Amino acid sequence: MKRYILIVLILVGLISCKKATSYLDQQNAGQDATVVFSDSVRTLGFLNGIYQGRGFSFNKGRWDSHGNLDEATDDAEYRYSGSGQYAVILYSGNVNPLNVVKGTTTDFYVQPYLQIRAVNLFLSKLPTTPLAPSTQKRVAAEARFLRAWYYHYLVKSFGGIALLGDRLFDKDDIIDIPRNTYEDCINYIVSECDAAAASLPLDQLDQDYGRITKGMCLALKSRVLLSAASPLFNGGGIVKTGAIASIIAYPTYDAARWAKAAQAAKDVIDMNKYDLVVDNTTAPGFGFYKAFISRANSELIFTFTQGPNKDFEGHFLPPSRSGGFYSTPTQNLVDQFDMRNGKQITDPASGYNAANPYVNRDPRFGYTVIYNGSLYANNSGAQAPVFTYVNAPSDGNGIGTTSGYYGRKMCDVNVSWGGSANADRGYPLMRYAEILLNYAEALNELGQTSNALTYIFKIRERAGILPGADARFGIKTDISQVELRDLIIKERRTEMAFEDMRFYDERRWKIAEVTENAFNKVMLITPKSGTTSTSTDGTSYNYQIANSIRRHNFRAANYLLPIPQSEILKLPSYLQNPGY
Repeated sequence: MKRYILIVLILVGLISCKKATSYLDQQNAGQDATVVFSDSVRTLGFLNGIYQGRGFSFNKGRWDSHGNLDEATDDAEYRYSGSGQYAVILYSGNVNPLNVVKGTTTDFYVQPYLQIRAVNLFLSKLPTTPLAPSTQKRVAAEARFLRAWYYHYLVKSFGGIALLGDRLFDKDDIIDIPRNTYEDCINYIVSECDAAAASLPLDQLDQDYGRITKGMCLALKSRVLLSAASPLFNGGGIVKTGAIASIIAYPTYDAARWAKAAQAAKDVIDMNKYDLVVDNTTAPGFGFYKAFISRANSELIFTFTQGPNKDFEGHFLPPSRSGGFYSTPTQNLVDQFDMRNGKQITDPASGYNAANPYVNRDPRFGYTVIYNGSLYANNSGAQAPVFTYVNAPSDGNGIGTTSGYYGRKMCDVNVSWGGSANADRGYPLMRYAEILLNYAEALNELGQTSNALTYIFKIRERAGILPGADARFGIKTDISQVELRDLIIKERRTEMAFEDMRFYDERRWKIAEVTENAFNKVMLITPKSGTTSTSTDGTSYNYQIANSIRRHNFRAANYLLPIPQSEILKLPSYLQNPGY
């Protein structure tokens, strides 16, 4: 019997021998398919291997243990600026068909197809396994959701790609499959979500926590339909004619796509299963913070489950906490956070003071960014200030940070990388706040601005923003559809910062030609004369905004990624994306 090896060599995985990336090898110590699928435990272990890859894009160490998509946006400065770093290739506009694939298991194209083939192999063998029929039905639905999950990454990165259905290919097969249309791909993902949802439970037993449920299927459907309704894909493809036009987008705009996106989000809301974590009593916006430092709560929909860890602390924290400070927030992101009264910092009535810029801000700011004087646990576990001013010992600009800030989104303030404590949390791949933002965006695009505001108010109230006398959380009464669209873009950016959203949001909104064609902004802080090196008084410093080290460049072709050239050469029917 041939050993099934799960590695993508061309468009799909082929059967080969002795590859380290094989799930059969990884999960089953080199056993062949007959052995694996004749045993219940090994069969479920194979499915668990497919689950294990679900956080590949969210992973903060996606490239070279420290690179990720956040660093290819205007939200974060990457610690490393060398032209060969993959995040730098992306934000410099230098991505091309020859460098789009990075490695064999953690890139845009290979990882999803690797997992999709693993699902197809699993489904093909499932009827022969000794699992009970009821168990077979459930795990088949779980596998179909996971396949849809991996397809959704392909589609938002490349547009329409080849849909394989349940097919498997042998190494001797001659494969020349064309790309499916964008519409085909969206319809397929949605239908798979619907089919899986029909066979999956609403809730998980404790021993099944983390396994796929109906709510996860509906949440993915919401995400996918919102993207499909967005400007890049809803009649806004970067070319309008030729065969490629229907592959990369819907050729024409249809407002009904926003209605579908709205309904998909409402279906999740109407489950009454999920809710925002709210706690403005312990501290303003404390619920926003708590949502990220537990493995299970009312807000988490789909997670990459982890044991106690300090993954985010290792990625974000400054040298004094033994962190890697690979992603440091930009001034661009900092300026998006409103004041606690809900007004933008550009509003003269907001109370913003450029000479003391971090006081009275939206509480989410302090839970997302470590700024000069922020308290955070040191390696001994004691809360102590972090100083980011120019040449401050250990952590200062020029010594540690290059942006004047450090990240702390999803970090536990009591956990440092160099300390003994761990955080009890997973990766929030989908959470309820995203669904509320999806619904608000879709409603606003349908002209239902007043209804959309209801859900923005919910987000802002949980954030700890003050309601004000009019209970509008700083939002003016006569806000227009266009103004609310801009506010939703900003609200999504501040609520979802560093959650693997900004890279794709800039593209689906078709704003990247503006947001990614400039230097990121950074903050240079210097102590005023007579200031002590341990002062946490914001008025004791001078603040100067400057350019980052390397300019971001973006052209229209970059709204989609190129298909790897190796695939184009092997598959004559496979069209390359425009501009590459």
